[in-house]
Amino acid sequence: MTGYFLYAFIYLVAAVIAVPIAKRLGLGSVLGYLIAGLVIGPIFGLVGDETVAIQHFAEFGVVMMLFLVGLELEPRSLWAMKSKLMGLGGLQLALTTALITGVALLLEQPFSIALTIGLIFALSSTAIVLQTLQEKGLQKTEGGKSAFSVLLFQDIAVIPMLALIPLLAIPELVAAGGEHGAAESHDSFNLVEGLAPWASGLVIISSIAFLTIGGHYLSRPLFKFVASSGLREIFTATALMLIIGIAALMGLVGLSPALGAFLAGVVLANSEFRHELEANIEPFKGLLLGLFFITVGAGINFSVLSENPMLIAGLTVAVMLMKAIVLFIIALIFKIKGTNKWLFTLSLAQAGEFGFVLLSFASQNYVLPNDIISVLSLVVAISMFLTPGLFILFDKAIIPRYKNAKSQRDDDVIDEKGTVVIAGIGRFGQIINRLLAANDVKTVVLDIRSEQIDLFRRFGNKAYFGDASKPDILHTAGAHEASLLVIAIDDRETAAEMVKYAKHAFPNVKVLARAFDRGHGYRLRQLGADFVVSETYHSALEMGAEALRSLNIHPFQVERQKMAYKNIESQQNDVLYHAWVDDASGERVDNNYLKLFSELESLIEDALKADLHDKHSKMRGWTPPPKGYAEKLAPDEKPDNAKK
Repeated sequence: MTGYFLYAFIYLVAAVIAVPIAKRLGLGSVLGYLIAGLVIGPIFGLVGDETVAIQHFAEFGVVMMLFLVGLELEPRSLWAMKSKLMGLGGLQLALTTALITGVALLLEQPFSIALTIGLIFALSSTAIVLQTLQEKGLQKTEGGKSAFSVLLFQDIAVIPMLALIPLLAIPELVAAGGEHGAAESHDSFNLVEGLAPWASGLVIISSIAFLTIGGHYLSRPLFKFVASSGLREIFTATALMLIIGIAALMGLVGLSPALGAFLAGVVLANSEFRHELEANIEPFKGLLLGLFFITVGAGINFSVLSENPMLIAGLTVAVMLMKAIVLFIIALIFKIKGTNKWLFTLSLAQAGEFGFVLLSFASQNYVLPNDIISVLSLVVAISMFLTPGLFILFDKAIIPRYKNAKSQRDDDVIDEKGTVVIAGIGRFGQIINRLLAANDVKTVVLDIRSEQIDLFRRFGNKAYFGDASKPDILHTAGAHEASLLVIAIDDRETAAEMVKYAKHAFPNVKVLARAFDRGHGYRLRQLGADFVVSETYHSALEMGAEALRSLNIHPFQVERQKMAYKNIESQQNDVLYHAWVDDASGERVDNNYLKLFSELESLIEDALKADLHDKHSKMRGWTPPPKGYAEKLAPDEKPDNAKK
């Protein structure tokens, strides 16, 4: 027993140390787990034969992951993105599988082995790619969205792959593993073993039908009954019971537990308890998946790499190159342009974590011999290790190249002068421009994004391509003769530099600047901006007011509290600003500032809780709620503070 505790401690220590370091280095958590496994396994030999047994337990994390993937696949959402999902994802999977299978056949591998290798390397790393896209803010780009569509299709495609692989079993491997398989079957339960084919098929179809229909009609009463207890741990136990029961049912009829978990997830995708299920299962899934990847790293045979370094390196480069070529061709077919084309190509050029799952599954079902599995595991792992390098290549080589190409576009000739110069015509600047134009105020609009300028012009508006942070562009736009300069760009440093230059070069021009947050606003004010507004301040205030109205708080009280909030904020803003400026430490947030900020919070809270009828005279055009207003509402309409 003590030995298991020691092994558990070693695994956890390795994860706790390696994963945070890998995250900080931008390598991602999956690579962190693999590195942890490499360190405690092949490198230092702290773990050994127990790795295989632990891996079988950890594979349940894969079952949980596929259940969560199924939960995300709401039918309506899938239908909305069907063209990208089937087009990009389907074409990528088919072409990559066909290409790699063909190459394996040329290397004189049997068709079943070649096809299995093609399926394994057709998959990319969902965990690494999505995490990196999110960290770099690229998930909303066309390239990021296209990559997500392919990854989602690949995750779905794992299910039929798990169903197909057992059919590719090699008779020689089955015979060699016969004794071991007989011993296992003696200790396992299988309802279809020994049945006639038609009876076996009937049992399997009945099991899937029960899973689908029962999951739809029986799950809601069950979850409602459990939720009525109010005990979170019982809901967690129910979620685990559901997945373990499904896995057991699939095992009893000879199907993959992962397949059953995926189907159950799809069935429950529209359930009102979906988010609660995700929240309860996510920690177990993350821990077990992490354990699975550690065991994969610990089980990698480095002697294979030392014996065949050129073979492993050649296969890794060949796989990544073939995948990149297929992805690049697909990007051209679907007209993905510019940096998005390269982001799509480079982000998916590696093998993925599901490759380890399929390799393990292929080993269990006698599809791949152990010597090939050892080589392929190294190729999958090394290609994943190289993924951060692909993103660095994109950042350092691809993006600068396209930026330089964009900068080659000549600045527009600004042939007009206006009362107001607006730098930045995104969602923020457009609203300002509309208000000014509605009052017949002449504006000169500048933006560095050519696509934004072209889109703005398509709606009949006039705008100029040019970098407003360059002094000569501002002069050409007539900033020295304008009354106002509105800085509406979303780059903090550029906005600060523009404010500093404008107040020095155009002292008579009033500068209005968009701030990211309170600290950025103070900095812009310090540099001389005449008026600063945080980009989310008013929208958040309006959303808070609407939240109160939606909870049946009287509109008078809502408006009074909005006004109180604005007044206190305005009155205390100067005090906080001067405390921020006077901070001798240079960190801008010293104890004095924190004390004043706490006082501001208290003042706002006191003002919001003040009696309505004390200050209604300041609210012209508004009638305060009559006495007993809250009491006259229906019980379900009363605001929370009136129900108490």
